[in-house]
This record gives sequence, structure tokens and C-alpha cells, in this order.
Amino acid sequence: MRRTGLHGIVLLSALGMPLMTGAGGAPLKGEVRMAVIASQDAAPYQEALEGFKAFLESHGASPHWDVQELHGDGTLAAAALQRARQDRPALLLALGSLGAQSAVREVRDIPIVAGLVLNAEDTAKAPNAAAVVLEFPVETELRFLQRLLPGQQNIGVLFNPAENQARIDAAARAAGALGLTLHPRRVESPKDIPDALESLNKRADVLWGVADPVVLNPQTVRPILLFSLRNRIPFVGLSATWVKAGALYALDRDYNDVGLQCGEVALKILQGAAPSSIAPVTPRKVVYSVNLKTARLLKLDIGAPVLQAAHAVIE
Repeated sequence: MRRTGLHGIVLLSALGMPLMTGAGGAPLKGEVRMAVIASQDAAPYQEALEGFKAFLESHGASPHWDVQELHGDGTLAAAALQRARQDRPALLLALGSLGAQSAVREVRDIPIVAGLVLNAEDTAKAPNAAAVVLEFPVETELRFLQRLLPGQQNIGVLFNPAENQARIDAAARAAGALGLTLHPRRVESPKDIPDALESLNKRADVLWGVADPVVLNPQTVRPILLFSLRNRIPFVGLSATWVKAGALYALDRDYNDVGLQCGEVALKILQGAAPSSIAPVTPRKVVYSVNLKTARLLKLDIGAPVLQAAHAVIE
């Protein structure tokens, strides 16, 4: 696919696509048209689209990609969705929060698969939508923490209760089952961060980052990473970008496989499943990045097996 602007609409036509009635089942007859809206023209979106396309092709499709340039705000996204609806697609794939929010707001009569959204909140109130989310289950994150930082029992975390109370409650239960202790600190606004961090100085062995626009944003990167290095408390970031900035490690997704998962959900819907009957799907493949320079500054010894299994090691 060719490159687009920041916000792009992708129209995918799958004409004469044989849809399987089940694994190894007979193909269904008829043409199927789809539309795809992508929030950004960035590598994860391209990889997810490639995975989605590969899944469709593995089920007999020969999709044609028509990418239109878009610039501007949600008004243009809404106009693009209206154009997509004129082709009467059987299904809409919305990648990214902007695309998903625009889709569920503007489209009520077409099934939607929302991918590359942080969690299912963007689609929770839309009965015609199913979601493939980016957020890992808390158990997955805590088990990786035990694997990469064995012996670290006390986990500090800053969170905004309006955004993440349910996730923190789930993490506290999961931590207890794994023999860990969670030390959550409420942050109502960025000005609360210095005191919240200081309260963890003598209690936390690790500072775990959760996606939260109040706590983790471009303005809070520096104080959080400085606290981590100054007090030798490793910070677990949200992505490879945080690791490059100085976090010790971060989990990430195989975005091509996320696209495959979007294709699997789409196939279920096209086979007749109601989108609302499909539970949110979480990433099944986990990769991680490690900052070896940060490890040395923190006086941490990262084992060779951990480094060998890493998706990327920053030295």
C-alpha cells in the first residue's frame, strides 16, 4: 500500500471472496465488499493491514487496496466513512482509536471490527462492533515482570482512578495470586506525580507503567525516568519508544499477528456471528525490548536468555 497522510481511509474491495463456513468447510457464494479506515500511516498500522490482508488471502480473497489521502480532523474522517458506506461494504475494519471512535459514531448498520485500540471502551456501547485490543491482560504483564526481574516482589504503579481503577483492582488480585504485592498510588493530575513517586521510594522494587494519559505522557517522561534512575527502581514502560527513552523494558505486540486476529474476528462475523457476541480479543503474541544501558545504570544483571529472547536490545 502507498503511504498516506496522518489520517487515512483505506477501501478494501474483496470481490467474489469465498468465505469458509468453518475450518475446512465449503465456501459461501457471493461477493463481499469491505472497507478499512486507519487512524495513522505508521508501521504498526501497515503491519496490521498486511496481516489482515494475508488472512483474507489465506481464505481465498484477492483484495484490491484503494488508499485516499485525507488531511484534517474527524469531519473528514466522517466524510470518508460516508463514502465507504456508499459501496455497501459487508464489514468495516477500523484501526486505531480515532478510526474506531469515528466508525462507531457514524456507522450503525455495518458490522465493525476495531483493531489497534487500547481497550474495548471505544466500542463497548456499539452492538455492531467487536474489538481486537492492544492492552495485555494484567496477568501477562505481571508474569513477564517475574520472568525479566525475578525476585522483585513489590510493584509500584501510578494511576488515575477515572481511567484505570478497574485495571488496578484486577492487577492487585493477580499480583496476590502470583506472590507479588502491588503498591498503587492515585494520581488525579500530573502535579500529584512527584509526591506519589516519593511515597514509593522505600516501598517499590519496580515501577510498572500502565497506559494512562494523566500519568504517562510526553510531559511526565522526564520526572518518571529521573526518579527511576536516581532511586535505582526500574521502570517498566509502555512500548519500545519508552525503552529508547530510558525505561528498562516494555512489552509490545506482533502487529502483523494482531492483523491476523482482526481477520479471524471478521471471518466469524461474515459467517453470521453477531459482533456483540464476540468478546474483546487481546494480543496472543508478546515481544519485548530491553535497554541494556539503563540496566547498567541501575546495577541490574539481565541474564543472557532474557536478552537473547528480546525483540530489541538497546545498548
